[in-house]
Parts: sequence; structure tokens; C-alpha cells
Amino acid sequence: MPTTNALHCRTKIVATLGPASSDYETIRDLAQAGADVFRFNFSHGTHEDHAARHAIVRRVEAELGEPIGILADMQGPKLRVGNFAEGKVTLKSGAPFRFDLSDEPGNETRVRLPHPEIIAVAKPGSRLLMDDGKLAVIVEQVGPDWLDTRVEVGGVLSNHKGVNVPDVTLPIPALTEKDRRDLAFALGLGVDYVALSFVQRPEDVSEARALIGDRANLLVKLEKPQAMDNLEAILELTDAVMVARGDLGVELPPENVPLAQKRIIRLARKLGKPVVVATQMLESMISSPTPTRAEASDVATAVFDGADAVMLSAESAAGQYPREAVRIMNRIIWRIEQDPEWQSMMAVARLAPEDYVVDAIASAAQQVADTLKASAIVAYTHRGATAFRIARERPLCLVLGITPTKEAARRMALVWGVRAFVSDDRRNGTSVEEMVTIAQEVVAQAKVGSSGNSIVIAAGVPFGVAGSTNLLRVAKIP
Repeated sequence: MPTTNALHCRTKIVATLGPASSDYETIRDLAQAGADVFRFNFSHGTHEDHAARHAIVRRVEAELGEPIGILADMQGPKLRVGNFAEGKVTLKSGAPFRFDLSDEPGNETRVRLPHPEIIAVAKPGSRLLMDDGKLAVIVEQVGPDWLDTRVEVGGVLSNHKGVNVPDVTLPIPALTEKDRRDLAFALGLGVDYVALSFVQRPEDVSEARALIGDRANLLVKLEKPQAMDNLEAILELTDAVMVARGDLGVELPPENVPLAQKRIIRLARKLGKPVVVATQMLESMISSPTPTRAEASDVATAVFDGADAVMLSAESAAGQYPREAVRIMNRIIWRIEQDPEWQSMMAVARLAPEDYVVDAIASAAQQVADTLKASAIVAYTHRGATAFRIARERPLCLVLGITPTKEAARRMALVWGVRAFVSDDRRNGTSVEEMVTIAQEVVAQAKVGSSGNSIVIAAGVPFGVAGSTNLLRVAKIP
């Protein structure tokens, strides 16, 4: 029987684990406070660190009795300048500045740029941004191993600060050698989602998919303007998507980021792919026990937009108040989802079903549930596809996903409005009547707040049911 204390919201919470949240008590508290998925950031920590966290999450999952998803976030390529003789320099607006491949320490006029790929594709007029966009230069001339630029926005530039090149597609693979080692390790642990960074083209997604296979779901982080140019093709190839507003906000003008966020959410919902909104959602809670009103509104906006999940980064990984951050995020989500205007918006934003069986069943299940004011839709699903498609309809009642595998149940932890249950394989699917009985038992176990006395049972793929491959059935709550 589940023992979590948090209100069960439809919009899920992804919490990043780190130095502030690596012990058993904190991870258990975060799960009880409302975290549905834990993110392991492979930009930090050792394999031993991640293995220890993985073991704790699975222990907590077993104790609480509800599936918990694990997201392994690959670092991706990191573009950085080299070293300066004095550790840092001050670039003055309007001054010339050269980037080259020399190993000599940098000074006020030049610095090493250890990425020949950037030099190869940069053109006069291209912009280079440093230190998360705080400094900017414009390329004026390009040589075989150097770029001559003019400082557009000056400031202090120190050793190994990051470089962003928003204007060109870089001939750099999304997976580095480090990522490949991390990926093999994460898949060996048995993570549920792998997040792919630095995606620019559909080919980047295809490469990762070939390595991952069906061992985990693939989540693409949208953080490059080039990915926005290939958005639909990229989303067609992935299982889920993240609006990575930190890096995206460096390379896009700030006024364009909200529009990009809404565009990504709309398209992901159309394709039935879970979408996560991430970065700086409750940033002030790294050092404060309460968020700003603007941050609360930011979380609320993602909920109103219909995002599947919202994510905490440093707030839960390194902040002083990881538990409070999850609790307040859960409270914001819950309050918005109780609002009649939000419920009306979800109904108005429903999409026309696609012309295949699973979508037709999902659409019909939502319509029947709304008409009967059913307490829940129970989705029988092998890999989660039926539950994913029903969630796309954004029904007002709870969706309970019944699956024969823990892996599928954990992947459903990221999906809007779905609570997953692993069925008993020995009793699974001998007849439609037994499916109804199992569904009724799961509804009772889930303690669904009954708005009606009926449930809708849906199965869009074969689920071991004698003589049946697709099912839509209404049953009473015993």
C-alpha cells in the first residue's frame, strides 16, 4: 500500500539529486513531499556517487510502494576557453580580441579556444557568447586556426568559462566519449530515462537511440536554437522532451524563450510525448525557505500550459532547502489543478485524435469518463503507450496505468496524470472479467477520491486477454 504523504498532482515533479540530497532520509522525504522522478546529473559526481543514490531510490521506492522514475542526464559537449596568464582578463567593449589554437596562456588580446570545430564553421558576423551570455563578441575575420573578433559586450573573462555559438550548427556530436561511458554505466544501473544534451539535429537523436535501444526511454533536452529549427523531426524520434531554459535562454533572446517554451509544449502534447519544463523554477530557494511570487507564477504557467512535469535543479541538488522546494512546488501545482479555470483550459486544449487504434481508444476513454464523471480511467499497457496516449487527452479524472513490468511503471512516473501499478503476472489477462476485477482492486488500493461510482477500463494493445486485443469497458466501483 502506498505510504506517500504528498497530494497526488497530475503534473509531475522531477527533483535533481546532489550533495544536499544524497542520503536516505532526504531522498525519502523528497519522494514523500511529491517528487515523482529523480534526476542524476552526470555533469557532477562519480559513478560511485550515482550508484549509491540509485540504490537508495530503489529502497525508498520499495518502502513507499509506488514506482519512482530515474533520469540520467548526460553532460554533453562543454565548449570552454583556455587559461589566462593571470587567471582572468577584462574585455572592453569595442576592443579587438582573438581566439586561436595556441597553447600559450591568454591575455587581454587573445585566448586559446580548444575547439577547431567552432573556427571551421564560424563566419564574419557570427556571435560568440561567454560565461552564460554575460560577454559577447562578433567575428570579423576567420583564419585557418584563429578568429578575430570585436567585443560587443565586455566584462571579466576567466579561465575555462563556457562558450556558446548560437548562430551556427556545430559539427560536434551530442555524445562525447565521457557521455558514452556514462551512458553505458547508467544503462547498467537500470535507469528509466536518459537525457541527451546538445541536440542540434535529428541525427543526434538517432545516434543516441541506436546506443540505448529499448533499455531506457530517451529524453531530448532542447537547449540549442538549431534544435528549434528541427523541432518536429527531433520530437518524432524521442520519447520525451525537456525545455532546458538555462542554455536555451543564453542562446536565444530572453523575449523568445517563453514563446519557445509554449511551442515545445504544444508540439509535444500533439505527439503524445511527455514534456518537462526545467531551470530556475524556484531558483531563490537555493538559499531561501520560500520562493518569490514570480517563481510561483512561473511554475503555475507551466501547469497552465499543460506540461507533464516541472523540474528542480540546484534547488534540490545543492540548495539549503531541498524538502521545502519540493513541498512548495507540489502545493503550487495542487492549487492550480483545483482551479475551475485550469480545468476548463485543459478541456479546451484537447487535441483531435490521430487515425489509429490506440488514439481512438484513448479519446473515447476520456469522453466516456467525462460524460459519466468517472472516478478513474484504468489503462492496461505493456510499455506504457496506452497510458501515454490517454494522458495526452488530459482527462480530469485520474489515470491508473496497469502494467506487467516495473520498468514500464517507472517510465509512467513522468507522465501527466498517471499513477502506475504493476500487475500480478500470475493473474494477468485470462479474461476480460478478470481485467475488470484487477482494475477495481487497483482503484481501491489507489484510494481514488470518488466523484462518481464508475471507472473506465481501456486497453489499446494485446495484454494477454483471451480473444481480445482492444478494450473499452465501463465498470462499477465495488
